[in-house]
Amino acid sequence: QVQLVESGGGLVQAGGSLRLSCAASRRTFTVYRMAWFRQAPGKECEFVAASNWSGLSTYYADSVKGRVTISRDNAKNTLYLQMNSLQPADTAVYFCTAGPGEGAPDTSDSYDYWGQGTQVTVSS
Repeated sequence: QVQLVESGGGLVQAGGSLRLSCAASRRTFTVYRMAWFRQAPGKECEFVAASNWSGLSTYYADSVKGRVTISRDNAKNTLYLQMNSLQPADTAVYFCTAGPGEGAPDTSDSYDYWGQGTQVTVSS
């Protein structure tokens, strides 16, 4: 079982930046691919970014490409999401996810473990 705890969300003005963190409980964090998803009010859950187990292979949604960077520190069992040039459309609850296997897929069913989420609100 893997427990994931997100932090770093908050209120930011348009054009600002936030860095989300996700702390994983399990020591074998390194074998898991990980991703960030988000869900805005009244909308379906949306893929944001993914990383393979090593962090050398990453994948981004077109809506955030160039503004967001996913990274991981396997020594600290921690996943990060650096978000720059934030816009009101980025307002959502952001979820950290983890799952066994290779690659960095963008489908929610590729990830078995989900955190509780952290709220990101971008004001105009």
